[in-house]
Amino acid sequence: MMSFIDPHGRKIDYLRLSLTEHCNLRCFYCMPAESKCTAHSSSQLTFDEIERVVAAFAALGVYRLRLTGGEPLLRKGVAELAARLNAVPGIEDLSMSTNAMLLAHHGAALRNAGVSRLNISLDSLNPDRFARITHGARLEDVFAGLEAAKHAGFSPIKINMLVMKGINDDEVVDMAHYCLDQGFTLRYIETMPMGAGGQQAFSHYLPLDVVKDRLAAQFQLVEDIASGGGPARYLRIPGSKTQIGFITPLSRHFCATCNRVRLGADGTLYMCLGNTHSVALKPHLRQGISESGLVEVIQNALAIKPLRHNFEQQAGQINRAMSATGG
Repeated sequence: MMSFIDPHGRKIDYLRLSLTEHCNLRCFYCMPAESKCTAHSSSQLTFDEIERVVAAFAALGVYRLRLTGGEPLLRKGVAELAARLNAVPGIEDLSMSTNAMLLAHHGAALRNAGVSRLNISLDSLNPDRFARITHGARLEDVFAGLEAAKHAGFSPIKINMLVMKGINDDEVVDMAHYCLDQGFTLRYIETMPMGAGGQQAFSHYLPLDVVKDRLAAQFQLVEDIASGGGPARYLRIPGSKTQIGFITPLSRHFCATCNRVRLGADGTLYMCLGNTHSVALKPHLRQGISESGLVEVIQNALAIKPLRHNFEQQAGQINRAMSATGG
């Protein structure tokens, strides 16, 4: 098996794969209400193309795969695709990020297809506030999806809360209590200045050290580690299995240990979330590139993976939305 080492000595073993740019929510920090997704199905990689790309990554030693979006459950046949990708030799860890709005209908099929872990976006436990953040979604649909996920046997189930000062930061302790009661892992995330929505949310930026201090006043916390290939730093509430993670792309960036790249639904390979470095794979696929040729293109793409993001220097210049990049 070939090594997939970037120019800075980091081993890349994790691919985040967007299945669609479309989403059924309009969270103001990602896809504001006035935004429209103009991507057509013809611009998306087909299931066969996705499987070829995943096989090429697996040949390079990538074994972690996360299905993302947009909202991945909007892609027709998602459970079928998950089963195909789970069967790719070398893929050992298949997970999904979702808003859970459709999970009550898809949870069992996804688990049977080999998806083992879920990350679920949930920024508020208040139905009215949740509706304002998402532009009209019903919190009860998320709770139904979470119940379906528990019943289907996903483990762990991780709740991702984007913490925004003056919007939902007063709920950080309540969210910890909720996850403790439900047996979920909780991860707090700092806002990032990506796209128009991200710029709006960035005015509500709150460093997560503030959140950690609030939690320390309520809980005794101890250092811990967790499964998965993500960048969160974890604490645990003693006497429980509940882990609390902190994802800090700005206040304490984790670029030195970055182990991932992202593939957009249109086949664009993004080497860094906070930079513009990218390589288009779709033209190669549709021109009939060989398997070895595809592996070589992907391997060569690593040459442009930067050392770290430039959110501080380029605030406002990353114009693509998270939904277009693959969350």
